[in-house]
Amino acid sequence: MSLVTEVGSYENISASTLVYTGHCLLMGIFVASASATPTIKVWDQTSAAAPIVVNTFIPVSGAYYPIPASCVNGIYVTISGTVDCTVFFNI
Repeated sequence: MSLVTEVGSYENISASTLVYTGHCLLMGIFVASASATPTIKVWDQTSAAAPIVVNTFIPVSGAYYPIPASCVNGIYVTISGTVDCTVFFNI
């Protein structure tokens, strides 16, 4: 049986950040604002090193990006431009 979880922990970020270390379930990212050639990239790691969960994408303000992924090493998010976003995950 599959379990769908819509509630979890969160981290609001505006720069490249180690969100969580260790095994966790990534739920998604809500982008509050994005400008100045914004990009986001998500890694299953504690730094900007492989493996990549989601390769570089251009976020849109006010959008939620569901990313249902099981991360083994952690969640590291790389941001360029000006981005204010919240990463949702379960531990």
